[in-house]
Amino acid sequence: MKIIVGLGNPGKKYERTRHNAGFMVVDELARDLKIDVSQEKHHAIIGKGRIGPEEAVLVKPQTYMNESGRAVRAIIRERYAGISDLIVVHDELDLPPGTVRVKLGGGHGGHNGLRSLREHLGALDFIRVRIGIGRPAPGVDAADYVLSPFCAGDRSTMAEAIARAGEAVKVIVSEGPNRAMNLFNNK
Repeated sequence: MKIIVGLGNPGKKYERTRHNAGFMVVDELARDLKIDVSQEKHHAIIGKGRIGPEEAVLVKPQTYMNESGRAVRAIIRERYAGISDLIVVHDELDLPPGTVRVKLGGGHGGHNGLRSLREHLGALDFIRVRIGIGRPAPGVDAADYVLSPFCAGDRSTMAEAIARAGEAVKVIVSEGPNRAMNLFNNK
């Protein structure tokens, strides 16, 4: 079983913001795989289905970014899953807009969702699908930037990135993270 967590913030106010790229990928996967992601459990909205032969749980924590780890920890415990079963999809300031990269482990890099996961799980050794959102312009606060919507010029690039990130998740589940890194980290 794989637990696929999209990081983001709940509510209409944050729905189309850069920081919700992870939620957008979970929504894309849910549409593509016809998985109903509407069950409320453990401070998250989840849906269960399959990616190929593998059982998958799609997760959108509803605790806000800073407490994402609390919801993820509860779901991992309930499913008797381990860190190796976890795939986390999140926005990444250090990648250009529209870039998709697959990574195993690493630090939190100042990302509050990843920081919360480390706090609640005790490790960051899970697979990540990172979606580049780029850095803010000089003088623009990073928190304001990630909580703002994509600019008009980035919307089509980001829609393509969301779809590619969903494909990366499917490759991770069906063929493994190394294959996904070979396919998606060279583009």
